[in-house]
Amino acid sequence: MRLVTDLFDPEPVRWGLRGDPWVWRAMCEQLTGLALPPSVGEVERLLLATFDRVVAVDLATEPAPWVFREEFAHGGMSSGSVHMEMWRAELLPTLVDRARSRLDG
Repeated sequence: MRLVTDLFDPEPVRWGLRGDPWVWRAMCEQLTGLALPPSVGEVERLLLATFDRVVAVDLATEPAPWVFREEFAHGGMSSGSVHMEMWRAELLPTLVDRARSRLDG
């Protein structure tokens, strides 16, 4: 069985801000044991909903370039900061592309 959490491995080598890897891991944890949905659209909706739940903002509509979340503050200058543009442009699309390759393969 293909799991949604398979999409999160490996982690990206590049992040936007220091909170991003913590969001990545929190999303993976939230999705533990969940089977990969049968379509890319369903996967994308699931990932967006999970991001929204984990970060408590709507990635599609949040106008701020970054948001701060105390639970993701683990030290460093941008600690706890989640880079919304990086999630829109690279991190979420990476997960969706991985889903596409698994569903097509």
